[in-house]
Amino acid sequence: MANPLTIALAQMSVKAADPSANLAAAGELVGQARQRGADLICFPELWTTGFGWEQNARLMDRLDGDIARIADMAARHHIWISGSVLAPVKGEEGKLANTLLVFDPQGKPRAVYRKIHLFGLMRENEHLRAGDELVVLDAPWGKSGLAVCYDLRFGEMFRAYALAGANVQLISAAWPHPRQEHWRTLLRARAIEQQMFVVAVNQAGSEDFGAGGRITYCGRSAVIDPWGNTIVEADEQPSLIFATIDPAESERVRQKIHVLTDRRPDLY
Repeated sequence: MANPLTIALAQMSVKAADPSANLAAAGELVGQARQRGADLICFPELWTTGFGWEQNARLMDRLDGDIARIADMAARHHIWISGSVLAPVKGEEGKLANTLLVFDPQGKPRAVYRKIHLFGLMRENEHLRAGDELVVLDAPWGKSGLAVCYDLRFGEMFRAYALAGANVQLISAAWPHPRQEHWRTLLRARAIEQQMFVVAVNQAGSEDFGAGGRITYCGRSAVIDPWGNTIVEADEQPSLIFATIDPAESERVRQKIHVLTDRRPDLY
């Protein structure tokens, strides 16, 4: 039986290539989240660095240390922490991946997911190593699938998570304008299709992306229930929002409408 889960979504405006500032801001948010009863705090995509590839190149030597600081933050506040960061690829010197990490309240790494679908418009494919496996987090509240931003457009991935027993989907993102309505529609679609909770945290603010111009993120971090109802949604400003969910509701919905068992994969 899954336990109820109180979630804090930390919709940050990330300071480009400034992990110290971002980690300091995150520490404040983690403290507030725990004080208000959150079991889990979720951060957006690349929340310690942003996407400035040329600037980020000089950060290679500190990335492992920054990840250790996140683990310490989880242990100090006794809270689960989820979020996507730049992380070295073990065994491949000089290679980085857009990596969604989940730490438990003892500061232990409980899941490591490397973004599978790299987004060409942000030049991720030029700078990052793509992941090659789905990752299901087994936590006290049940099973959770992990995904990062552009992954949201690939419905097959989320169906695989549902078939693996996930009742909750954790998504870290840096989703920009002018595609705000894609973000909001796809979050609801994934929740309805897979009859699961979708917990999605996006960046706020804007970022100078060199030759690509300035990107403004659309915020709208949200928690969607298995019926597709929005439990909570942020606006476009930096914010810390909360929701409490019962992951077992996912199974109750699946018992009412048998989407997963009524599939005909032999025909498609």
